[in-house]
Amino acid sequence: MIHLKAGQNTALTADSVRFTAQTTGTVELAALVVGEDLRVRDVHDHVCASRPAAPGVSFAGAAVDLTLSQVRSDAHAVLLFVTAGRTLPAVTASLFENGSPTAEFVIAPTAGESALICLEVYRRNGGWKLRALGQGYAGGATQLLTTHGVTAPEPVPAQAWQPAPLAPASAPTETVARPVPVSGAPLEVDHGLQRMWMIFEDAARSAAALVSARDYATKRLDQELSEAVSNPATRNTPAADAARAAAQRRHDELVAVADADHRRDSDHLGHEIAEADAVMPAALASWLAPAWTARAARSDGIRLGELHAMDRGGLRVPYCVPVPLNRPLWVDTESSAAASRVVGALVARLVAAIPDKPTRVDLIDLTGGLRAIATPLTPLLAGPVITDHGDISARLGALSHAAELAEIAYNSGQAVPPTEHRILVAADFPHGYQASDVIRLGQLMVRGDLIGLSLLIVGSGSGDSGDGPVDLLAQSCRHLPTMPGTPLFDPWTGNAWELDLDMLPAEPELQARYLRM
Repeated sequence: MIHLKAGQNTALTADSVRFTAQTTGTVELAALVVGEDLRVRDVHDHVCASRPAAPGVSFAGAAVDLTLSQVRSDAHAVLLFVTAGRTLPAVTASLFENGSPTAEFVIAPTAGESALICLEVYRRNGGWKLRALGQGYAGGATQLLTTHGVTAPEPVPAQAWQPAPLAPASAPTETVARPVPVSGAPLEVDHGLQRMWMIFEDAARSAAALVSARDYATKRLDQELSEAVSNPATRNTPAADAARAAAQRRHDELVAVADADHRRDSDHLGHEIAEADAVMPAALASWLAPAWTARAARSDGIRLGELHAMDRGGLRVPYCVPVPLNRPLWVDTESSAAASRVVGALVARLVAAIPDKPTRVDLIDLTGGLRAIATPLTPLLAGPVITDHGDISARLGALSHAAELAEIAYNSGQAVPPTEHRILVAADFPHGYQASDVIRLGQLMVRGDLIGLSLLIVGSGSGDSGDGPVDLLAQSCRHLPTMPGTPLFDPWTGNAWELDLDMLPAEPELQARYLRM
């Protein structure tokens, strides 16, 4: 079985396919049979509990079954999705071929979504392929269905989520599917995080249109050039030369129009980003934004860096995620020292995001690579910086115990909101950490939101080390690459972007100001 990331795809070889999803609480599974425009032909292409079958697609309660050879011949794809009457927590989508697990995709919604297209099964060159999508809809089932042409969606019953019970480290579906600590209501458009994601979506769709137009122009040029030289008798005649020149001209005109449209979109989005940066709270703003010199304001997200693509112009789009973190951040690096300013930027924005609660930082720094940011953080430290691996277990144990007590209170109906914001930075991971430490980090990933904890891991790990608990933790985190050229795929179109992570300014006086805001 392979573990997919957003935008990745894999070929399907079996005719019988099953889709399932694991999460906390209850969700409804369903499917849409769509054409190339990603819209249904009519309401019968919506397969759900109240309409349990369409050609080749059937609703089976806890699963959706596909018989690919029976899907209507003019269908381009089958979209597999989940909905709920509340904000969705993390979802693990799985696909099986002939009963055997083929692929798994872990999605952590970022902006209050209550409907989520997990996977797309689509035709390609006479066969079928699977793509990981992870496209969420804050407007829920109604927004998802109307977007894809279903004009009369059925209401989705509301379900109250419950935190998942603690699972052993070998049970991935319990560990990754934890509740998201946000309200069930969709974010308003003028909230900072939602506005940033709307800009990102607009940029992604504009980029997809450019890539599609370029690909079409290239394919048409190849076809027309082939036709121009297909007859040996006329291959070197003036008529063939004219046909080739006309084909090249049509190609260049198509590409020029696409480039101009994309530049127009990028210019507009660039102005929108600049306007937003002037009014965003500090946690979502650039370092030079006015918010960093004003009174701290609460934020619903933090900025991680900027997304860009060299072959698609100079537009740089802020990349932001919600706070408190609904998915741990993992800074992929072999050297904590080399990533020190990246870690400092993340901590500074986490501190700035929740100014109305006291912040306490737990810092594990076995190699001393984060010493430069530890000094200005001194007033916020919950205890001495941990530099000896023998001291890790006690600190993680105390945090895990606090989370356990909070969960007991929650289950007994006596829960109270966290009174402080805790930030745990576990650097140099996994070297020097015991197996029990890894398990405690997994426990904090599941329960940490109950004590207001944001978890930041710094170290090396790809999710395929052969160490089960470490791999499980790695697969459940949001990875932030520090090596240039590492692609990230947007959840709307699957196109690749490169992420330049923000770095804390190097000047000590600026570091102190940003880290203590």
